[in-house]
Amino acid sequence: MSAAPAPSPRPLLLGLALLLGGGCAQEPAERAAAPAAAVTSAPVPDAPIDIPAKQLALFAPPPGGTPAPKDTAPQVALGRLLFFDPRLSKNHDVSCNTCHVLSAYGVDGKAVSNGHRGQHGTRNSPTVFHAAGHVAQFWDGRAPTLEAQASVPVLNPVEMAMPDEARVARTLASIPEYRALFREAFPKERHPVRLDTAARAIAAFERTLTTRSRFDRYLAGDKAALSGAELRGLSTFLTAGCTTCHNGPALGGTSFQRLGLVEPYPDAHDTGRFEVTKDAEDRMKFRVPTLRNVARTAPYFHDGSVRELPEAVRRMGRYQLGRNLSDAEVRDLVAFLESLTGELPQLLVTPPQLPPSTKATPRPDPSQGRALRAPR
Repeated sequence: MSAAPAPSPRPLLLGLALLLGGGCAQEPAERAAAPAAAVTSAPVPDAPIDIPAKQLALFAPPPGGTPAPKDTAPQVALGRLLFFDPRLSKNHDVSCNTCHVLSAYGVDGKAVSNGHRGQHGTRNSPTVFHAAGHVAQFWDGRAPTLEAQASVPVLNPVEMAMPDEARVARTLASIPEYRALFREAFPKERHPVRLDTAARAIAAFERTLTTRSRFDRYLAGDKAALSGAELRGLSTFLTAGCTTCHNGPALGGTSFQRLGLVEPYPDAHDTGRFEVTKDAEDRMKFRVPTLRNVARTAPYFHDGSVRELPEAVRRMGRYQLGRNLSDAEVRDLVAFLESLTGELPQLLVTPPQLPPSTKATPRPDPSQGRALRAPR
């Protein structure tokens, strides 16, 4: 994110002194001696803030984007069940929803998540809400699509720890309801119960995970949807240069940017996208996270090192813009970011009733298996 010129200071609202003048007629002595009642002036309202349409267009979808796959209702329904099903893990105790808790805006609130046998990953688990619009998945972008991402944790020994794709297929095929649902979701597949079709179904479900907020009402023309503080925060967000990285409908997810562009990030042992591309230009670059629901998705950054949103805002000002934001700017920015909190789709985030296992279903297996770290 490149630094932008600092905006001019917002005019301060000055209180007006009210003077009480004497009348033409002389007052009686007793009235003249009475103490004057205190007079309080009405608060002066904020000057209206009008954000130009050209600036608001920064939050529109980019032109010529890749069209989303044509998901079917049976694929979405199957994907919802699989997202919540811990039997996709070796010990039957970790599901997608374990780390990406849908009722908590798609996060688990931990700096790094726990997986198989309580092992820890090395990066913060990002929200799955609005992930469908991202340029790539994971912080380092190593998965180009939701489909490619969905299968990775299943086979990762630190996360869900399934030993191979055959074990996944055997587990799912042992459940009659799943066999029927896979056939319905993928009618053209000769052998539909596979890890890759499971990943396609999970991706179809994840594409439904979006939220609408008061900011969307504002973008649609409801100028009363945001408060004065939220509008000031939006204005600062636009003029300070935040939209260099946080743009598009999800206010992020559209690019990879270097963390610590102006002031070095304090912990540089995780080099981000460089670990994928081995290109020196990608050192310390990470996929820009969405700011949708950011007030509900702490802790922040790829390492989950900051728990409070105001502190995260201050750090971004220093690391990316080279600015020490004032207390007032931070308050207004946080107010704007809180306006991005949307309503959760309760029908989708409520855990469904899963089909029961059978005698043929492989039993939970707590054994360790091969070691591998699990970046996000």
